[in-house]
Amino acid sequence: MPGGGPRIGFTPIAASAADRITVPPGYTATAFLLWGEPVGVPGNMPAFRDDAGNSAADQAVQMGMHHDGIHYYPLDGSRRGLLVMNHEYTDDGLLHAGGMVPWTAEKVRKSQAAHGVSVSEVELKDGRWQAVRPSRYARRFTASSPFAIGGPAAGHALMRTAADPAGRLALGTFNNCASGMTPWGTYLSGEENFIGYFSSADQPTAHERRWGMRKNGWGYRWHEHDDRFDAVKNPNEANRHGWVVEIDPYDPASTPVKRTALGRAAHEGAWVAVTKDGRAVVYSGEDARFEYIYKFVSRDRIRPGGAKANAELLDHGTLYVARFDAGGRGRWIPMRAGEGPLTAAAGFADQGEVVIKSRQASDLLGATKMDRPEWLAIDTATRWVYCTLTNNTARGQPGQPGVDAANPRANNTMGQIIRWKEDGDFDGEGFEWNHLVLAGDPANERPEAKGNIRGDLYGCPDGIAFDNRGVLWIQTDVFASQMNRGEFQRIGNNQMLACDPGTAETRRFLTGPVNCEITGACWTPDGRTLFINVQHPGETPSERSNPEEPRRFSNWPEFKPDGRPRSATVVIRKDDGGPIGT
Repeated sequence: MPGGGPRIGFTPIAASAADRITVPPGYTATAFLLWGEPVGVPGNMPAFRDDAGNSAADQAVQMGMHHDGIHYYPLDGSRRGLLVMNHEYTDDGLLHAGGMVPWTAEKVRKSQAAHGVSVSEVELKDGRWQAVRPSRYARRFTASSPFAIGGPAAGHALMRTAADPAGRLALGTFNNCASGMTPWGTYLSGEENFIGYFSSADQPTAHERRWGMRKNGWGYRWHEHDDRFDAVKNPNEANRHGWVVEIDPYDPASTPVKRTALGRAAHEGAWVAVTKDGRAVVYSGEDARFEYIYKFVSRDRIRPGGAKANAELLDHGTLYVARFDAGGRGRWIPMRAGEGPLTAAAGFADQGEVVIKSRQASDLLGATKMDRPEWLAIDTATRWVYCTLTNNTARGQPGQPGVDAANPRANNTMGQIIRWKEDGDFDGEGFEWNHLVLAGDPANERPEAKGNIRGDLYGCPDGIAFDNRGVLWIQTDVFASQMNRGEFQRIGNNQMLACDPGTAETRRFLTGPVNCEITGACWTPDGRTLFINVQHPGETPSERSNPEEPRRFSNWPEFKPDGRPRSATVVIRKDDGGPIGT
């Protein structure tokens, strides 16, 4: 069990329903790197238009929409570096003049350009963080950028298309959610709800159904103007998405790679631990109801020399899926073609087919179906690994899996945080596990929504990260349709809390504007600057705004009378210059 900690020194703040960022006394929070600002590509820095009049070409070199996972890569210690972040999805009511009416090829291109990943150079100058523009490092990766394919699915028959008959170069990354930073200096980004962008035939294939594909997708409508997303015309295109992508932010000429050995999934993100003998262990969760937690153990050791010396490290190794047993024990089940039920007769002729069909393989292996595994965090001091299970209202409903030891609540609106410690080292195949916390509010009538929180209340834990002092920071993602009502009426807007992992006590550190998600957390090496992201302020319950009422729920962060809410990065500093959280 993790030992006591405590290192939390700020005065906790109250829950809030206000349209602003609130932090404790003695701290200052400032928004920058707003959606639509130029990312800093030399010679190509179009300004944001408040009327949503920017073109697709403009958006391709501007900060994307819906900021999510983020990491800081030092250039000059804690004073200058690169911020690399994901842009998960789009609110097309805000993104386009007139919203989705009419729906045109140009709007599809702009929506695709607002997705993906951005690399921005930032510096601390005169006591204030600001973007460096132009910057030779500035880059945008969108739904049209080229990505190499590495690992066992590279060149596989299920990865080949008419546009790429070799199956080794995919266009685009999208629905990028959480992210990890490797010890060799690269960025790992998870492609999460990729399947929602594709449209199937009236009756999807069994493979498509298992991944949630349906006719007309989830409303993005890209398939109407881009045949890549029409699965009838391009049945293998969807197989080329749902991977962890690796980006070298320090080399602006590098081509990113989709690392297929880590498995295909609705990846929330990917986080790296290092074994005692120097091999990489990559943990990932699949943010979907009743899906799985994975880990990948590299065959080879991490080499000195940065990204280039480890260019193929994540292409070779063993993929595992987790089974959480009653009694606080569990095991990692290897996912190898030809072993156990993963036979050619069952549809797994080779390892490429295993990783492309990782959900089906995990089903056969009897892994534990989880309550939406999202972010993970690794406590390098105690070697415990933490994972947020955000919620699962379908748990225990008719026709759905019931409760189990790891997922103990039916109609789980509130979520929980689970943790485990491997036997021996991070590559161990057995582990012990327990729950850090069941989120909730003890004032709720329904027992399953009460939880067992010690300290300030929250629901739907999502983002988590350890700072360099061992404090676990927890961020929340309550849906706009639930926020400040029903079982969430006393919890307030989405927030960020500090947790002592030894006692599980929490203190509320930050609350966000109306209907936003608080997500992404990274620090400068000295621990004196914290960067977080505020995603979709003012989100509507349908996730798409009425273009005639862009400010209906929020006008954060600029509060212009003719503006619109904009996702942004928030930089947080302690007024006395000390480490965050002390």
